[in-house]
Amino acid sequence: TATPAAAFFLLLTTATLLSISIASYADSLPYIWPLPAFFTSGNATLSVDPDLSLSYSGNSAIVYDAFQRYKSLIFKHATRAPGPSRLLRGPSFDVSVLQIVVNSTNEELQFGVDESYTLRIDKRDSGSIVGAATIEAKTVYGALRALETFSQLCTFDYGLKTVQIYKASWYIQDEPRFAYRGLLLDTGRHYLPVDVIKQIIDSMSYAKLNVLHWHIVDEQSFPLETPTYPYLWKGAFSKWERYTVEDAYDIVNFAKKRGVHVMPEIDVPGHAESWGVGYPDLWPSSSCKEPLDVSKNVTFDVISGILSDLKRIFPFELVHLGGDEVNTDCWESTPHVKQWLKDHNMTPKDAYQYFVLRAQEMAISNNRIPVNWYVSSLK
Repeated sequence: TATPAAAFFLLLTTATLLSISIASYADSLPYIWPLPAFFTSGNATLSVDPDLSLSYSGNSAIVYDAFQRYKSLIFKHATRAPGPSRLLRGPSFDVSVLQIVVNSTNEELQFGVDESYTLRIDKRDSGSIVGAATIEAKTVYGALRALETFSQLCTFDYGLKTVQIYKASWYIQDEPRFAYRGLLLDTGRHYLPVDVIKQIIDSMSYAKLNVLHWHIVDEQSFPLETPTYPYLWKGAFSKWERYTVEDAYDIVNFAKKRGVHVMPEIDVPGHAESWGVGYPDLWPSSSCKEPLDVSKNVTFDVISGILSDLKRIFPFELVHLGGDEVNTDCWESTPHVKQWLKDHNMTPKDAYQYFVLRAQEMAISNNRIPVNWYVSSLK
């Protein structure tokens, strides 16, 4: 039988070996997030020209804009000094050209769009005047992911004051493991200016996330302009904390240029007290402000109008309808709703399911795929 001291020594030794093994494994991984599906690397260090040029035969503004955006990020510190003080000149850099080849001209951002890419980074050989990195992708959105990977491999050397690529040469084949890689943003409870939302979308692209789940409205605030029912945004925190239709278009277009879908969420039938500020008939009563009134056709007319407006603003196929945290006690305590339940031979649970399913059917009729919180299927 092992003594306590021997057992402790064995445990300590095992933990030490395990930590060394984990550290060695971590050191062997590249600084790329997320880790590519397949990659090989070498042991060379390549310098990158701050005058890095783009070789691209296509005419996609998405690609051109992304190249300039990433070039600014990569060379945030490294710029050419004027005149004779330049440390390095063109041919002295190992990588001076980034070549991008995109096989398809279709820029429609659909769910499941091909985001695969191949990235090669090789040192300039004796037969070449300039060194090059090469990106090949089936779509512009694969090219965007490749540019992100390329930027992550570029590291500023504060001693040499140049951008370096370590562990070259690189060969990377990558594609996402998941078609949906999302981040939820709640502006119904906490208003965020458009510029802040754009900064978040930029951050998403750095991690190759591709769906902004925009929880636009909630019981506290309805900040989005809806032309079909223009009084709904009276439920915003204030008239300054709102999003116009043009704001929403701007966010969607900004996101598309980064390969990010925008999935809007309107949460029904709960989390909707703010709706009644502009349209009080949506409340079952003045003392019962949510869930929305299941007994009135106007409730579903408003939902239908909102979905039609969202379809014109958000091209993404998915629309989120919430459905969670619905306390139906209020329906039973409101006389006309209670009578409606009796007339339709429904329990509050039945009415909740009826509401969720009817909203889903409206989304489907607008050629949208409805999404709900999982708890809506457990009611």
